[in-house]
Amino acid sequence: MASGDYGFFWPMKIQVNGEAKDVSDGISIGQLLEEMQIRPGRVVVELNRDIVPRETLSQTELAPGDTLEIVHFVGGG
Repeated sequence: MASGDYGFFWPMKIQVNGEAKDVSDGISIGQLLEEMQIRPGRVVVELNRDIVPRETLSQTELAPGDTLEIVHFVGGG
C-alpha cells in the first residue's frame, strides 16, 4: 500500500439532474447508471452540456465537478 493509501472510498462531488451527488473517484457514467438502476438504452446522457454517445458510456469516467443530465424517454400515445 502506498503512503497515505488506506483503501478508503474517496468520494467526489458531481451534479446529476441539478442535485449534488457523491460518487466514487474514477467511476464511469455506465457504472453510475447501473448504481442508479437506470437502463442506458432508455436515456440520453449529457456530460457538461455535451451528449455522450451510448456506446462510450462505460468508458467515460467522471471527474470532480462534472455536471450530468440524464433524460429519460417517455412513451405515449
